[in-house]
Amino acid sequence: MTDTVESISSMIVQKLLANPKVPRDIDGDSKIVEDLAFDSLAVMNFVMEIEDTLDVSVPLDKLADIRTIHDLAVCLAGLKNGNFP
Repeated sequence: MTDTVESISSMIVQKLLANPKVPRDIDGDSKIVEDLAFDSLAVMNFVMEIEDTLDVSVPLDKLADIRTIHDLAVCLAGLKNGNFP
């Protein structure tokens, strides 16, 4: 599996769509809190699931800057590929 932003974003969307409570029309521009109606606990649980899948850990200070699925994918791809600032 390649760890590009696009592949990670696609994986995130697929995992989200496995949840029947998540809207069906999500994409990379979907806002995690506003569009998915995730509260902070749901966001943390979902991020931990993704972290386990990719074997990375998102620093809490970086998590605060993530608004969209694409933002999360960029962060995870950077961490996975070792080029995260």
